[in-house]
Amino acid sequence: MKIFRSFFKLHQSGILAFVLCSIVFVLIFSLYDLPVGAVLYSAVLSAVICLALFLASFIRYCKRCRMLQKMQQEITVTIQHLPQPQDCKEKAYQELLKRLFQKQQEQAQAWQVRCSDMMEYYTAWTHQMKTPIAAMQLHLQAKHSPENRALLDDLQRIEQYVEMVLCYLRLDSDFTDYLFAKYDLDNIVRQAVRRFSSQFIHRKIRLEYEPLNCEVLTDEKWLLFVLEQVLSNALKYTPSGGTISIFLESPKTLCIRDTGIGIAAEDLPRIFEKGFTGCNGRTDKKASGIGLYLCRRICRNLNHTITAQSQTDQGTTIRIGMFRESRMIE
Repeated sequence: MKIFRSFFKLHQSGILAFVLCSIVFVLIFSLYDLPVGAVLYSAVLSAVICLALFLASFIRYCKRCRMLQKMQQEITVTIQHLPQPQDCKEKAYQELLKRLFQKQQEQAQAWQVRCSDMMEYYTAWTHQMKTPIAAMQLHLQAKHSPENRALLDDLQRIEQYVEMVLCYLRLDSDFTDYLFAKYDLDNIVRQAVRRFSSQFIHRKIRLEYEPLNCEVLTDEKWLLFVLEQVLSNALKYTPSGGTISIFLESPKTLCIRDTGIGIAAEDLPRIFEKGFTGCNGRTDKKASGIGLYLCRRICRNLNHTITAQSQTDQGTTIRIGMFRESRMIE
């Protein structure tokens, strides 16, 4: 019906001209007192011819509309299937469209080259940063003192931020290095806990953890990154003397619970959004709003789930569900 209305509107001038001509013929036939049969015969014959032409034109119009609707899905890739122009005006529009498409392709290629160069630069930068970070860690570990321990904690956060940059770049890359296999979940959790062991000790935060005895299908490196981000947030917002618990819920859902400051109810639905920091982030002034966003992106790629439950001043629980079969990343 929508196509018919647009076709009728496009040809309304021709239909109006046909009606006016018919009125003129009727007036002329009546003035010359021609037989009614002749008038009706000529009117019916003209109407049949015009109706046939109208239907043929309408069918062609429908085909062109369907072809153009299909082109809407392909216009970002190709314009080879454009219909043949019927007049000079359509030809001019198609030439304009071809020029715009060519310009868009040139800009897309230039932007792709620019993004590729930028990714190569930042990837090289992150790898180069790891060398001085490792050297500084060795120097600080050579002498045990409260100052060195504090510097080691700060250096660990710098290393985590560098790895976050590398992870962010890899997520938007055309190539992924996901390696799905069966892994012992306890082994991955222990790696994450071991990395923050000094912070647990120095800040006197108690860790409640018992062997999970669970095997999951995942990618060890990417899941480890998610666990480190969650543990880092738990340590950041848990005061000294608090508790962080790691346990397993059925089915294959890893839970990390802290007794920290919690998350405001109005912020909870948005904590996995890119750049969102909420009330805690505005208080901390150093939150980037990227960590949990990356966790959600990674979990989605691993076909895992990640959710949060929290109450202000009572702590937060992050649940990572690994009960679904991981899918291959396209």
